[in-house]
Amino acid sequence: MTLSNRAALVTGAGAGIGAATARALAAAGAAVAVADIDRAAAETVARDIADRGGKAAAIEADAGDVASIRRMVARCVAALGGLDIAVNNAGVTRRAHILELTEADWDRIYRVNARGLFFCLQEAARAMIPRGGGRIINIASIAGKGYAGTSNAAYAASKGAVIALTKTAAQQLGPRGVAVNAICPGVTRTALSDANLRVRAERAGVGLAEMEARRNAVIPLGRPNDPDDIAALAVFLASDAARNVTGQSWNVDGGIVPD
Repeated sequence: MTLSNRAALVTGAGAGIGAATARALAAAGAAVAVADIDRAAAETVARDIADRGGKAAAIEADAGDVASIRRMVARCVAALGGLDIAVNNAGVTRRAHILELTEADWDRIYRVNARGLFFCLQEAARAMIPRGGGRIINIASIAGKGYAGTSNAAYAASKGAVIALTKTAAQQLGPRGVAVNAICPGVTRTALSDANLRVRAERAGVGLAEMEARRNAVIPLGRPNDPDDIAALAVFLASDAARNVTGQSWNVDGGIVPD
């Protein structure tokens, strides 16, 4: 599944799933634009890729701001010579019951997870079509498929929107050579999920180890994802091995949601 001579862009690539995906794409041969709102984090990942013999460029970008998204894609094309693969990974959330969510929560989550992702997809497609097409991979979540353990209802709704967008985009962009798929991670070990786990433990009045055991008990395979589990599927979907795959939403969750 070589990605030699491909140019890739990963949003939210300064940590977690995004960083693992940027490194995996680079290891498969792609030149990678590492985009993140935290410039220092993006530069750290880009340096790590370069130290391993890969090619990477760090880009500071706000994946919820349309003007910033357009600058991000333009800088990616300028730095790497084009764009063939886009992984729309940037996302935000917080743990909250449906009755606790505020208008500000909804707007913040949708700004990045749904609205921002749409404009990242749109701008990436515009850059890919003159080159004959490309691959867009949206990072959704099993929360968008009804996972009861979601961090909050607004987050679940935003990820459901990503799944629906993926299907429509695949239909409309397929004739232009652009394949669009989504990855739906389940529980994944990241700084964000660790913070949510701490909140759950505090609210339940139990220790962190006990809450972790409870969380893992609902996973049929018995373990949460590592970010590399998501990155491996992203490499497959970006490769020629998935050349006739589009419009799909792939779960990586250890069997929590059997769909």
